[in-house]
Amino acid sequence: MNTEKLVSEIKRKQSFLCIGLDVDLSKIPEHLLELSSPIFEFNKAIIDATHHLCVAYKPNIAFYEAYGLEGWKALKLTIDYLNTNYPEIFTIADAKRGDIGNTSSMYAKAFFEDLGFDSITTAPYMGKDSIEPFLAFEDKHTILLALTSNSGAFDFQTLESNSKPFYQSVLETSKTWNNSKNLMYVVGATKAEFFKSIRGPVVDAVGKTLGLQESFGEMMPIEKVEKVQAFRNKGTVLMIGDGINDTAALSAADVGLSFAAATAAAQQSADIVLMRDGVLGLKGYFALAAQFRQTLRGNLIWAFGYNVVAIPLAAGLLYPTFGIKLTPMIASIAMSISSIGVVINSLRMHIKPLK
Repeated sequence: MNTEKLVSEIKRKQSFLCIGLDVDLSKIPEHLLELSSPIFEFNKAIIDATHHLCVAYKPNIAFYEAYGLEGWKALKLTIDYLNTNYPEIFTIADAKRGDIGNTSSMYAKAFFEDLGFDSITTAPYMGKDSIEPFLAFEDKHTILLALTSNSGAFDFQTLESNSKPFYQSVLETSKTWNNSKNLMYVVGATKAEFFKSIRGPVVDAVGKTLGLQESFGEMMPIEKVEKVQAFRNKGTVLMIGDGINDTAALSAADVGLSFAAATAAAQQSADIVLMRDGVLGLKGYFALAAQFRQTLRGNLIWAFGYNVVAIPLAAGLLYPTFGIKLTPMIASIAMSISSIGVVINSLRMHIKPLK
């Protein structure tokens, strides 16, 4: 599942709910123990009762490994059931894997190809060669431990390293790895006071993905307006927003752009509303606009050059001096060739795919 589909599901359900499937056989209803796969039956009952409320399910792999072969069978049955009946729901293998390159490659194949998970949690301690094998899989996500919720997180994760907390080094360094666009991060909800410092590197990473030179995060509505006005002093400003806190900045920009799933206030303040959601998709729209502009410029140059040469010839202005003239037949053929050239140049937008 790609990021756009996950974000679309979050907006459709108006939910960030992720449900853990961590089964302890000593705690489930006794009547399920009589079935061939009590773990799967318990999971299935939870999934059927909650699929309309959540956007993700997260089996903790230890709760399946503990029951040996039967546990792995139950895990496979669970993920197959989800992928078959609720493919729109994001699946997370809470495995916290991470080892030398070839070992990580096997972990990735096991969870992404064999089991069919959308994502896996990983530990970054061994560095990029332990994580990049996971990142190599298209439309699969690697969820990196950054700042965890347990009390032991302060043993290492907040220690200063190069004048910054270790977890922040993890965030910044990991964004330089191959296919880092497939990264997500674990940040414990018990560490709310750290959220601002965590979002900064993530905002910068999204900005770089979109090809932006500068990125800003954690801004109040009035600060967004001030930033838009400052940029307007330098040139034309396109403001993109989807929330009520973006409305003032959308109105202040030269062009305001929002999305179909945005708040009604944001849509009303915007000049353009994109029917397809996903901020990362904007890179494609920008590329399309640049390609359209290049094609239009090419058509104008071709048409201008043709007319500069052909109109004087067709009018006979060069005949008295140079003895050159165009018969009506040749002029019509030349006009047709010009039109064909414009059409072919325009069709290149369909022939050449956008990156």
